[in-house]
Amino acid sequence: MTEFTLDVARKILDAALATAIEKKLKPLVITILDARGAVKLTAAQDGTSLMRAEIAHGKAYGALALGMGSRALFQRAQEQAYFIGAVNALAQGRLVPVPGGVLVLDGTTLLGAVGVSGDTSDNDEICAIAGIEAAGLKANPG
Repeated sequence: MTEFTLDVARKILDAALATAIEKKLKPLVITILDARGAVKLTAAQDGTSLMRAEIAHGKAYGALALGMGSRALFQRAQEQAYFIGAVNALAQGRLVPVPGGVLVLDGTTLLGAVGVSGDTSDNDEICAIAGIEAAGLKANPG
């Protein structure tokens, strides 16, 4: 099992940012949380808009809180809006149920989650997955 160290988080961050640069995406904020929800790393590219850090955190936090990538949360919000609304109220509004929050796994062991915000939700998710996979870990976007 891989220990989810700061070095591992930096590998995820570097690869996610490299993907964003390669794809010429809008400036991103990337937040990486460990399995207990503590911030391992947050970084903002120059020029990100206001609230991007909170959104990136909310995507990762929501994935961890409900044990599924935020793409699945997005689908569930469409199918069961009252449930997601109620859970978000319990979470004091900290869930952002749109793609871009991806669980980080080592085999079947949950290590944490990555949240990305700044471009389209699909592009945010692509960057999170690229970062996780570059670190040799499994990404679960939902």
